[in-house]
Amino acid sequence: MALAIRDVREHDLDAVLALNNAAGRTILALDAGQLRYFYEHADYFRVAEIDGHIAGFLIALREGGGYASTNYQWFGERYAQFVYIDRIVIANAYRRHGLGRIFYCDATSYAEVRAPLLTCEVFLEPRDDKVLLFHGTYGFQEVGQQRMGEEGPQVSLLAKELPSYPYVRETYLERDGLPDVSWLAERPRPTHNNDKRRLAGERRP
Repeated sequence: MALAIRDVREHDLDAVLALNNAAGRTILALDAGQLRYFYEHADYFRVAEIDGHIAGFLIALREGGGYASTNYQWFGERYAQFVYIDRIVIANAYRRHGLGRIFYCDATSYAEVRAPLLTCEVFLEPRDDKVLLFHGTYGFQEVGQQRMGEEGPQVSLLAKELPSYPYVRETYLERDGLPDVSWLAERPRPTHNNDKRRLAGERRP
């Protein structure tokens, strides 16, 4: 079994959309336009490819964007810098093989050189203790709760401190920026949506 975690490509979007909308009640459904928004704006959007098949994906965004999610906005109102995991989906055929942890390790590697916090939410309605345990054992702690809209589910808002970030900030970001190596690069996005604030190596306050 050959596994690759790579940036999403435009021709992957139909498969990603189908995978998202087959995931069940704990993942909000998307339409093609919403998925296109992530393709054009998400800072982290990677897929797991196994033997040529899309086995899962993870989407994350940094602070300061225009994403309309109430959970993303909750973190934006309270924290100056963070990477927010909007969703992770693993295809049924590939669950219970550790892909979730592989994705979270990869997302952490991306986040820890860019922000002090990795954030996300988990649904409490319906409650899934396996999901709560997964996040707890990965170092996330609850920092709040809210209801998603008047009739939406209650969610637990989670954050994980990234202890490597202060070193990276002081050693690289406040000096000459991140080294020019492939694993630190930003994902390619359509050129008309390039955001120069996001470029790896830029000095940040």
